[in-house]
Amino acid sequence: MNQPELAALREKAPDTLLPGVLTATGLADQYVVRSSPVGEIYVAFNDHGVSAIDVADDAPAFEAWFTDRFGRMAFPGGSLPAPIARRLDRSIAEGRPGSLPLDLRSVTPFQARVLLKTAEIPRGEVRPYGWVAAEIGKPSATRAVGSALARNPVPVVIPCHRVVRSDGVLGRYSMGEDANKQRLLEAEGLDVGGFSALAARGIRLIGSDTTHVFCHPTCRDARRITDRHRVEFRSASDATRHGYRPCKHCRPAVAA
Repeated sequence: MNQPELAALREKAPDTLLPGVLTATGLADQYVVRSSPVGEIYVAFNDHGVSAIDVADDAPAFEAWFTDRFGRMAFPGGSLPAPIARRLDRSIAEGRPGSLPLDLRSVTPFQARVLLKTAEIPRGEVRPYGWVAAEIGKPSATRAVGSALARNPVPVVIPCHRVVRSDGVLGRYSMGEDANKQRLLEAEGLDVGGFSALAARGIRLIGSDTTHVFCHPTCRDARRITDRHRVEFRSASDATRHGYRPCKHCRPAVAA
């Protein structure tokens, strides 16, 4: 068979060949689109779990961001692996990973500790950066905690939107615009306006004069305190000086 005859047998490779080979060999991820309180979000995944979540104007923009961030390509996915499919939508709705497999290979061990501690903050509540630092045994690493959260590859599922500045200001947000942080918190039922008003007055903690326990203002226990029994404090030392003890749920004295 001569060369022209061989050339006539040549056929174009199917469009699915390259994505299939790259994803099968771990050189690329797949992604799907899901709804969230901040609009559509792109969710990338691989055999290790969910690797990235972000907002984007369109699929090409997400693909470009993903390649720039992770150094590999991302292609539109078909069916989700069973462990991810069973949990993904619930994790997005609840704002916590639960049993959702995550691929955190893109972060350092310290950053992973920060992210996993942040995942423990309950829905509709916030904690200061110093609380996260103290909880992981690095009380002087508040700035490093902020940097780790800015590198969070899977926001929404690991709720970095629930970590705020020590002065009560919501602060920056890594996914899309900063306003998305407030949108997510409000979707979880947090009265952001009320919390911000307390912060503006220098109020950092709330106590109950019946239990003599003090909490972070957004703690579920603090929100049950009626106005009649509500006591405001500017610091943990202020609260303990008045004979109050820290809440065991939100552990407000940790970052003091």
